[in-house]
Amino acid sequence: MAGRERELQAVTGAGDTDEVTAEELLCRVARGDDTAFERLYDVVAGKVLSLVRRILRDHAQSEEVTQEVLVEVWRTAARFDPGRGSASAWVMTMAHRRAVDRVRSAQAATRREDVAARRDVETPFDAVSEQVAARIEQRQVRRCLSTLTELQRESILLGYFKGYTYPETASVLGIPLGTVKTRMRDGLIRLRDCLGVNR
Repeated sequence: MAGRERELQAVTGAGDTDEVTAEELLCRVARGDDTAFERLYDVVAGKVLSLVRRILRDHAQSEEVTQEVLVEVWRTAARFDPGRGSASAWVMTMAHRRAVDRVRSAQAATRREDVAARRDVETPFDAVSEQVAARIEQRQVRRCLSTLTELQRESILLGYFKGYTYPETASVLGIPLGTVKTRMRDGLIRLRDCLGVNR
């Protein structure tokens, strides 16, 4: 491991932490440094693939999306702003968005196929009333989510709707683990009060 760190330091001129090293590598990638991109790839590719695979649950698609993310990192490295967060969080946010986009695209295609298949089928009244009730509940949840701070909302969406653990949520958002736990707890209390849920 020490040899690997020395290699990274030789390429980047950095030497404190992996996070600083990743930031320096990303800055060098922005200047077109192929060697820095190779090193950055070694640092982030495994994490990106792991995150994407958790979201997509399909090995082939996960590899494809990971490749798309890393190509996007190469193309857009100049947009990275160290003042807004770590290089790792920037790359992981990009990976998360790309994977979620792929899921949404697949879901939309499935919905279109379902609509086409059910076009001639009559829906019983009970199913209609259940759909209406579900939509009312969804609107109420959305309304209550909109009352939360952005950090509370993002933490809850990742933790409860996407199934992320506290450490994974902290990694994606680029914030300390304790902050994630506090924001989730506070956000859930506000949601409970907004939805009128009894303790």
